[in-house]
Amino acid sequence: MGGKPRGGKGVLITFEGIEGSGKTTQLVRLAKLLREDGHRVVETREPGGTPFAERIRELILSPAVELIAPECEAFLILACRSQHVAHVIQPALKEGAVVLCDRFSDSTLAYQGYARGLDVQFLRTLNRFTTSGLTPDLTLLFDVPVPLGLARRQRHETEQNRLDRESRRFHERVRQGFLELAARQRRRIRVVDGRADPETIAADVAAIARRFLQARRKSKVRKSST
Repeated sequence: MGGKPRGGKGVLITFEGIEGSGKTTQLVRLAKLLREDGHRVVETREPGGTPFAERIRELILSPAVELIAPECEAFLILACRSQHVAHVIQPALKEGAVVLCDRFSDSTLAYQGYARGLDVQFLRTLNRFTTSGLTPDLTLLFDVPVPLGLARRQRHETEQNRLDRESRRFHERVRQGFLELAARQRRRIRVVDGRADPETIAADVAAIARRFLQARRKSKVRKSST
């Protein structure tokens, strides 16, 4: 998705997956762990992340009184991201924080591209414009079978949002989209088996994140010494 213009030394780690994949739970666990390790951590989410973007989130996820066109949905999400990047993510990165974001650009490609049928390359272009070329440094993709993910949502959520109510076929397309993105970007996107118990998954996530951050620190040390 292009370059990553930023003025600081922060890190952007995104959490992706279908509905009920467990990504949100794991984001909270990793945030706690990284703070204990001494990192400054910013937790945020999409769509949303700022007061204005959260208002748009309500429009996107509330059961609609009319059918929302895929293009409309995509532009609403990108509008949220523009606010989010400008007012939350970029300032945190400039201050050297580890930003943990629940969904980001890969969700747009999986949901509005692969599942809704919008042109994926065009969405990439729009996303580059929206984010000024910002891409995640590391993405954790929590993969679970669709029936398991939807069953989890039904157990833990009292109200089903608009996406929860989509067909199983829709969610299968989302999952396949995520897996195709991961296959094409193996260095950035790490697939995590989301079927295990939360403690086992948390240990896997911690190992991946710590290795990544350690390697990043070593790389910066080498560059500064040359």
